[in-house]
Amino acid sequence: MKKGILFDLDGTLWDSSAECVAAWNEAIRLESDRTEQFTLDDMHGFMGKTIEAIAAMMFPTLPDAERLRLLKLCTDREHHYLKSHRPKLYAEEGAVLHELAKEYVLGVVSNCQEGYIEIYLDQCGFPELFCDFESAGHTGKSKGENIRLVMARQGITDCVYVGDTQGDCDAAKMAGIPFIHAAYGFGTADCCAATLRAISELPEVMKRLYSDTGDVA
Repeated sequence: MKKGILFDLDGTLWDSSAECVAAWNEAIRLESDRTEQFTLDDMHGFMGKTIEAIAAMMFPTLPDAERLRLLKLCTDREHHYLKSHRPKLYAEEGAVLHELAKEYVLGVVSNCQEGYIEIYLDQCGFPELFCDFESAGHTGKSKGENIRLVMARQGITDCVYVGDTQGDCDAAKMAGIPFIHAAYGFGTADCCAATLRAISELPEVMKRLYSDTGDVA
């Protein structure tokens, strides 16, 4: 049995919302003729959704191609901005993940654009703890499909997915694995195997889940 924990990124492993708002608003202001400027609450509402869904929320009156072109301007500037403006990691994250990596295969699966998870890995200070990652921007697949893809690549037989939104919960259900809700993040979720008030609670939650069931898949 090979046990794994796969993580969502935004609202679960870091909070980049303030940095993304600054970068996106700058891109729209300087590189387009649009007048939209987004707030932190707007960004929290975007987190966890696909690129196509975010673009539709941002520019609902525009054709799909134009929406995606504008969002690409935003995310390109975001990547550059994040390299010099490190987002906030959650308290005790590094210590928690070091402990978990002794027993579990760790990975990241997000609906983000290609390159975004790589920025987190460059910034976090412990990239060696993660054995694999996957994004919708890279594969064009749903989050549930990407969870199964990483599990297959790593030979993971027993796995949980940790995320902060209902979309993350739905993805775990699609992948056929339990969901742990990071309630300290940006959203709510139902049908959770467990709920975290802080990431520091995850090692104990994992012990309890295995103790209760023998396996978690």
